[in-house]
Amino acid sequence: MQEEHDESIVKDLNNQINQLQDDVSNLEIESIFNQKNDTNNCFLDINAGAGGADSCDFSAILMRMYHRFCDNHNFKVEIISLIDSEEAGIRSATLKISGIYAYGWLKTESGVHRLVRLSPFNANNKRQTSFASIWVYPEIDDDIEIEINEKDLRIDTYRASGAGGQHVNKTDSAVRITHLPTNIVVQCQSDRSQIKNRSSAIKMLKSRLYELELKKKQDEAEKIESGKTDNSWGHQIRSYVMHPYQMVKDLRSSHESSNIQAVFDGEIDGFIKSNLQLKI
Repeated sequence: MQEEHDESIVKDLNNQINQLQDDVSNLEIESIFNQKNDTNNCFLDINAGAGGADSCDFSAILMRMYHRFCDNHNFKVEIISLIDSEEAGIRSATLKISGIYAYGWLKTESGVHRLVRLSPFNANNKRQTSFASIWVYPEIDDDIEIEINEKDLRIDTYRASGAGGQHVNKTDSAVRITHLPTNIVVQCQSDRSQIKNRSSAIKMLKSRLYELELKKKQDEAEKIESGKTDNSWGHQIRSYVMHPYQMVKDLRSSHESSNIQAVFDGEIDGFIKSNLQLKI
């Protein structure tokens, strides 16, 4: 009886040690998340590629795989869009994944994934190669907060010119503001009050800075978009082989696993970590 009790304690301690090792490993990975959007929620697009019904079925398998991965990391998954295939699986899907470091964890999954197996959709049970693409991008908050520090401003006042009567010519009511970090210059002389002109100029400056931030985000989005690759042979980042042997191999880091069922059940941490470490 004492022996059984001892075995139970040892088993429990081993489980705690394994969990602690996993937690430490995850913390080590999260410590390298230093890019601007790593802490953000993200969107994950899945699109069937070459391979007919097999590619649509493969896309559904990948959607389940990522859902299981997110469950393991306590990320919330919301299906934003889903287009079913007529024969099997899905043609495309977009998942919103919410949780701290969601984008950081999943960003290296972007690319073409390849499946090799005996096709259940082939009457002769022939081996079929199919493809699906994954695209991961961060959720960006549309509310761009513009903060202006007084130390970043050079404010000049001068006499307004043009229409306005004698008052315009005799007082320094016009205001010119230069934003030193960006060299953006705005000016206002529409009112007789210097205070009102200054307020209007600040609003103009905020609008200009807002426009600048939008342009930066647009440039980032275009950069991300340009990284997409053809959803077919020769562009894959990972291969999932079920026949004639079982092996999942990442072609970037060379990380591999022979337990393909575990991978499809969401155990892809090893693949993600190996690719994140390539970027250190």
